[in-house]
Amino acid sequence: MYLIDINIFLEVLLGRHRKDDCKKLLRQVQEGKGKGIITDFTIHSIIVIMDGFRKLSELRTFLTSLTAYKGLQIHITTLSDEVRAVELATKHGLDMDDAIQYYTALSLGVDAIISFDKHFDNLEIPRKETCGSAK
Repeated sequence: MYLIDINIFLEVLLGRHRKDDCKKLLRQVQEGKGKGIITDFTIHSIIVIMDGFRKLSELRTFLTSLTAYKGLQIHITTLSDEVRAVELATKHGLDMDDAIQYYTALSLGVDAIISFDKHFDNLEIPRKETCGSAK
């Protein structure tokens, strides 16, 4: 199981250059052929970003589509989780959004973090940049 970072979704939502690879990964998770985890923080961050771009129609489609993802687990962080994330941010020099993702990955024992964010390099949980598979 993998933690899927926000930038994988944003590649697709914002039509960036890696969108096709990311669509393949997300399709596997949607069909239940792969397993992924996202945090509620990721969802809320996407809401803020898409609102900033005034892409509310796309945001509505995205939020509605999450219910159809057979292989996706949405992890809701607690205040205790976020306090521990602050400790990881301090220890590893992460910003808070990365620290929340990293703490979640650690606490759930995922195999890797799928992300283009190099801040996850050289940590206990490996980072995978390839979007081809979530098996």
